[in-house]
Amino acid sequence: MSQENIDLVKRSIEAFNRPDFDALREVTHADVQLDWSESLGLEAGIYRGITEVLGFYENFLGTFEAVDLEPDRFIESGDSVVVPNTAHIRGRDGIETIARSTLVFEVRDRMIVRIRLYQQTDDALEAVGLSPS
Repeated sequence: MSQENIDLVKRSIEAFNRPDFDALREVTHADVQLDWSESLGLEAGIYRGITEVLGFYENFLGTFEAVDLEPDRFIESGDSVVVPNTAHIRGRDGIETIARSTLVFEVRDRMIVRIRLYQQTDDALEAVGLSPS
């Protein structure tokens, strides 16, 4: 099941990067929770349900000219996939920035049921029961 979970998370990230909201809806459970409360930037909070989560994505992506989430690696732990990543963001005025974070995707029944943002990979690893490096 672990490779299936990783493949599902990869599909979700690819859909986010396009952005393809229909493809995101296909891999995301209707009762999904997006915990963005550790965000240092825009829209910190917790979003519940597919409508709120896709609305958050649409608003977030609409704020910038381009956002490309580049996974550094995929770390499987039970039903969770930990994804340290680098976001390449270009603003409307052409200003580019890089943001590093770690996302933890929780998968059940071949659907993403929870996504949580962490600022530090070690915190994400501890949250899923893995020892930090």
